[in-house]
Amino acid sequence: MKRIYYPTIIAAVFMLSLSGSAAAQEAIKIGAFFDLSGPAAFIGTPTKLVAEMAVDKINKEGGVNGQPIELVIGDTEGDPAKAVNIAKKFIYKDKVAAIIGPTRTGTGMAVKKIIQDGQVPVFMTVGGDPVIMGGPKLGPFEWVFKSPQRSSVAVKRLYMYLKDKGLTKIALLTASDGFGKDGADWLTKLAPEFGIDIVAQEAFGPTDTDMTAQLTNAKNAGPQALVVWTIGPAGSIVSKNKAQLGIELPLFQCHGLPDPKYIELAGKAAEGDRMPSTKLMVAGALPDADPQKQVIKEFVTLYTDGYGFDKQFPINTHSGYAWDAIMIVADAMKKAGTEPAALRAAIEQTTGHVGVSGVYTITPEDHNGLDVDSMVIVQVKDGKFVMAQ
Repeated sequence: MKRIYYPTIIAAVFMLSLSGSAAAQEAIKIGAFFDLSGPAAFIGTPTKLVAEMAVDKINKEGGVNGQPIELVIGDTEGDPAKAVNIAKKFIYKDKVAAIIGPTRTGTGMAVKKIIQDGQVPVFMTVGGDPVIMGGPKLGPFEWVFKSPQRSSVAVKRLYMYLKDKGLTKIALLTASDGFGKDGADWLTKLAPEFGIDIVAQEAFGPTDTDMTAQLTNAKNAGPQALVVWTIGPAGSIVSKNKAQLGIELPLFQCHGLPDPKYIELAGKAAEGDRMPSTKLMVAGALPDADPQKQVIKEFVTLYTDGYGFDKQFPINTHSGYAWDAIMIVADAMKKAGTEPAALRAAIEQTTGHVGVSGVYTITPEDHNGLDVDSMVIVQVKDGKFVMAQ
C-alpha cells in the first residue's frame, strides 16, 4: 500500500506547498524593450537591470494578487524599425499584459501607432513629450504613458531657476534628434512666459564630436547663459569645448544629463555646470518630510547593496524610471486585473503614487503625472552633484 500511495502523497504535498505562492500561478507577462546595444545602451542596459530588480521585489512580496510577473526582454538597438517589430511581437505573439520602454523618444514615437492599434498599455521611459501628446500629426496617446518628467516640465523648472537668478538672455544649443528637437520646441515656446529672451539658437548632431563653431556663434550673440539640450556624450563635449574656448558663461544642461558619466567625460570642465534633475541625484540633501525620501532610500539600498549594480552603472537621473513605470503598472493590475481596457483605465487613475522620480498623479489629459515640484536644480561641485544654490 505504501508503494502505491507514496508518490501520490508526495505530489499532493508538493502541489499544496505551491498553492499559496506566486510561483504556483500563471505568470503575467510584461514586455520590456530598451536600447541594450547601440549609442544609448548606457541608458538602456541599466534600465533593464532596474526593471528586473523591480519585478524581483514584486514577486518576492507575492506578485500581483498571487501571480508572478515575467519580463519578456527585447533590444531595440536604438533602431525605430526594430522597436516596431519587437512591439508587434510583444502584442501578438507573446500576448503581454503591458509594455515597459523603450529608451529614446524616436523609438517611442515609432511604436506609438502600433500600441494604439494593439491596445496594450505601454509605460515608456523616454524623455520627449510627443509620445503622450495628441493631435493630427502626433496621433492618439490613449494607451501610452511615460515615467520621466515631460520635457516641458524640465524646461519650466530650468526657466524658474534662470529667472530667479536674473539670467534672462540665453543661447540655445540643441541636438538634432527627436529629444533635442522636442527640447528646442519647449524652450522656444515657454520662453516668453518666464521673460526669457533667446538670442541665438544652434543645432548639432547627437554623435558630433566638436561643437566649437556653435559655441562661438552662441557667445557672439551676447547671452548671459548657455542652455544645452541633449543626452549622452555630446553634452560633455559641449562642456569641454566651452572650457577650451575660454567661454566663462554659465552652462545649463537638460534633465537627461545628471549622471556621474557626464562628470567623468567632461572632467574639470564640468565644474559649476547646472541642470534640472530628479531628486534621486541629491537624495541625502532631501528633508525628512519629503515623501519621496524613504522610497528613494529603499531604491538606492537595493540598487547598491542588494544587487551591486552601481559598480558598473552608477546611479543617475534615469535610474528610477523603469522602477516607477513597473510599480505603477503593478499597482494598477492589483486593482483592475490584466484585461487591457480595465488596466489602461486603472493606470490613468493613478493618484499620489510616490515614486523614485516624483509623486505621480495621472489624468486623461496628462499621461505622465509629474510637475515642477518633482525636480530640483543640481550643480557639479568638486566632481559631484549637489543641490544648486
